[in-house]
Amino acid sequence: MAELAPYAVSAANSRGRRIAETAPEGRSEFQRDRDRIIHSNAFRRLEYKTQVFVNHEGDLFRTRLTHSIEVAQIGRSMARRLRLNEDLTEALALAHDLGHTPFGHAGQEALNECMANYGGFEHNLQSLRVVDVLEERYAEFDGLNLCFETREGILKHCSLDNARQLGEVAGRFLADRRPTLEAQIANLADEVAYNNHDVDDGLRSGLITLEQLATVRLFARHLDEVRRAHPQLVERRVVHETIRRMINTLVTDLMQETERAIAACQPGSLEEVRLAPSLVGFSAEVREMNRELKRFLHSNLYRHYRVMRMSAKARRIVTDLFAAFMEDPRLLPPQYAHQAEADRARAVADYIAGMTDRYAIREHRRIFAVEEIQV
Repeated sequence: MAELAPYAVSAANSRGRRIAETAPEGRSEFQRDRDRIIHSNAFRRLEYKTQVFVNHEGDLFRTRLTHSIEVAQIGRSMARRLRLNEDLTEALALAHDLGHTPFGHAGQEALNECMANYGGFEHNLQSLRVVDVLEERYAEFDGLNLCFETREGILKHCSLDNARQLGEVAGRFLADRRPTLEAQIANLADEVAYNNHDVDDGLRSGLITLEQLATVRLFARHLDEVRRAHPQLVERRVVHETIRRMINTLVTDLMQETERAIAACQPGSLEEVRLAPSLVGFSAEVREMNRELKRFLHSNLYRHYRVMRMSAKARRIVTDLFAAFMEDPRLLPPQYAHQAEADRARAVADYIAGMTDRYAIREHRRIFAVEEIQV
C-alpha cells in the first residue's frame, strides 16, 4: 500500500475512541472499526432491507447490504488512488445505512412523521445511534466504540439543534468545517452506486425502458458506444455494459476533479482539509449529467405508480406499528419495553428502524390481522 498523504486520516492524527482500548494486533484501528461494523446485527439486517423494491419483490434487486458493498468497492478504489485511508473509507461505506428503516425512504418519511413531536427521525442520525448505543456485543461498552473519524463520517447531515445535543462528533456542523476526505469520498461513492444501480433495478423490473433512458445524456452516450462496439450483444448484457461504463465515467471524473482540487488547495494536514471547501466532487459537465440522471429516476422510477403503491403500503405499516406500540408498550419485545419506560417514542423508533422489510410485514400481521393467531 502506498504511503498515506499527509492530509489522510491515520492512527497518528486520529482522535481515537471514546473508551480507550488496547491497540489491535495485526490490523489497524480502522480495520477494527470495519470488522466491528461487519459483525454487527444491524449490518446483517441490511440483507433484508429495501433499496427501491421491497425485499420480497425479487431475489436479484439491490438490498441495503449489496448497495453498501458496492459503495465500499468504489470508495476503496478512490481512496487508494488518492493515497487516503482505505480502511476508514470502507468502514464508512459499510456503515452509512445501518440506521435505515425498512422500506427505504418511504419508511424513513413515515417514521419521521410519527416522530415529529418527539425529535424527528433521520436515518444517518440513527446510524450513529446504532454504533454508539444500540449494538450490544461487548462487555465493556454499549455500541461499537468506533474511532472518532468513523463516527463523524457516518454523520453526513445534521441540524444545528441536533449538533448541539450530540457534542464533539457533530462539532463540524457548528464550526462550519468539512469532514475528512475519506468521508467526502464515501458520500459521493454512495451517490454513484445508488443512481446507477437503481437504473439497473429499474430496467430489470420493467418500470423503466431503454428507450426512456436514451433521453438521458449520460446513459445515451454509453448505450450508443456499446451498441456500436457490440451490435449482436443481447439486451441484458447491453444494460450491464452500459452501466459499467457509466460508473467508470463518473468515478474517473470524480477522481480527476478531486485530484485537481487537492492540487489547487494543497492541504498539508487533516486540519487544513477541514478548513477548506469540499474537495471531492465532479466536474461541472459531469455533475450536470449526473443531476439529469437523478431527475429522470425521480420522475420515472421513484414516482412510478407501482413504486408509489409499495411506498403507500410501507408507510401504512410503519404508521400502524408506531401507533400500536405507543398506545401499548407491552407489545414491544422486553429490551425495548424496558427502554420505553424512559423514552417511549425513541424506543419505538429504535425497534421499528431496526426491522427488516419482511419482519415489519410479519409484525404488522401479528398485531393487526384477525386471522393471525401466532405470537
